[in-house]
Amino acid sequence: MPGSSVDVAIVGGGHNGLVAATLLARAGRSVVVLERRDEVGGAAVSERPFAGVDARLSRYAYLVSLFPRGLARDLGLGLELRRRRVASYTPVGDGGVLNPDTGAFGAMTRRLARAVFPTVLEPLRSAAQMRALVGDDAAWEALVERPAGEAIEAAFDDDVLRGIVATDALIGTFASMREPDLRQNRCLLYHVIGNGTGDWDVPVGGMGAVTAALAAAARGAGADLRTGREVTAIAPDGEVRFEGGALQAGHVLCGAAPAVLDALLAAAGAEPSGTSPGDPPEGAQLKVNMVLRRLPRLRDPAVDPRDAFAGTLHVNESYAQLERAHAEAAAGRMPSLPPCEIYCHSLTDATILGPDLRAAGAQTLTLFGLHMPARLFAADHDAAKREAVAATLRSLNAVLAEPIEDCLWQDADGAPCLEARTPQELESELGLPGGHIFHRDLRWPFADDEAAVGTWGVETRHPRVLLCGAGAVRGGGVSGIPGHSAARAILG
Repeated sequence: MPGSSVDVAIVGGGHNGLVAATLLARAGRSVVVLERRDEVGGAAVSERPFAGVDARLSRYAYLVSLFPRGLARDLGLGLELRRRRVASYTPVGDGGVLNPDTGAFGAMTRRLARAVFPTVLEPLRSAAQMRALVGDDAAWEALVERPAGEAIEAAFDDDVLRGIVATDALIGTFASMREPDLRQNRCLLYHVIGNGTGDWDVPVGGMGAVTAALAAAARGAGADLRTGREVTAIAPDGEVRFEGGALQAGHVLCGAAPAVLDALLAAAGAEPSGTSPGDPPEGAQLKVNMVLRRLPRLRDPAVDPRDAFAGTLHVNESYAQLERAHAEAAAGRMPSLPPCEIYCHSLTDATILGPDLRAAGAQTLTLFGLHMPARLFAADHDAAKREAVAATLRSLNAVLAEPIEDCLWQDADGAPCLEARTPQELESELGLPGGHIFHRDLRWPFADDEAAVGTWGVETRHPRVLLCGAGAVRGGGVSGIPGHSAARAILG
């Protein structure tokens, strides 16, 4: 409907856009959500990727930690999250480490989490205010001011335990643990603060259940959700152009990455948003989804595979192995022993499997490979992807008593049920610049400078255009926080 007007246009129907749509529509604003794909949800969706296999996999995002419980209650979400009965298992030789005790370091991160997380639904505080709120100068210096690797190395003598703790700093983040820009620290912080505990829970029904609940809330509030509408330009005065039409909005919320927002502004002849990082974002992960006939046997006879795979199973993620893989990838080489971590959604929530799969004992596996930056796939993507998948399966098989390939379910065409996604494929499918799952490197959950104190971390240089996605100051993960922040910035 060219020329139509609306109070708020939301570009991108990911979970943050749906949160903002619900809050704004409930406040009486007219809201239109424009989503380029044929369904809303962005990365928080469930799909059946294998022909004839009734398994609804959380294809891109897997677990929930950062979505504030209070926000979920306010939105009226009928969403069930289940705690995994096992935290983690790490194979070591013919044995392993089950549910490790992180001692004083874990207690330090929990203190930080209890102080920081309650602030994420408030305007931004200054660094000094946040430090005072934490009330632990040693913790602040260790996790906010100095490379996290220093604190981890000081806290643990065991290389495996160091690595178990360090992985939280490297999910989707290409960095050494002693990186001077501290992007690994910011990643670590977001992985340990969720709801004040840092627990990562399984959404019953898969990530698609999260999207379905949010979409129902948005529609129930009166928001207009339009799919198959790819936005082509955003003007600072609120005009939004999309394939087949345009509309005029009082405010525009962009759930896409800051780099994408800048491209949309440029298409309207406008200046950049002032929110993009200096360097292009670069994703750094290989995502692999599998359906199995049964769980594989472990080399460790003392641990039941149902325990090992129920939580996070760390594969070749000792501290030295993580640093070695980073060094290899930074030099442009595929990691020789790719570190990765795995969990089995269906052990906690079997509802994602159809009746026949459940009866047959099938299970799902989700693998997240670290230190797989987009640069490794740039020259010959398909060949590099084959190499990355083969190397990752070799890494996994090194801790199993049998090849994982022997346990894969076969689809209706007789092909093994295994799919992988590189950073480039995530960019193509989800619009993530460089395949970066957080849209850009994460930022601290407080103001970078005094001018930002009291803002919501979603503002741009154009007053009527706001961020509403993972690239906001308190972005990343399935949290709904940027959507809430964008709505509050409009509503005051």
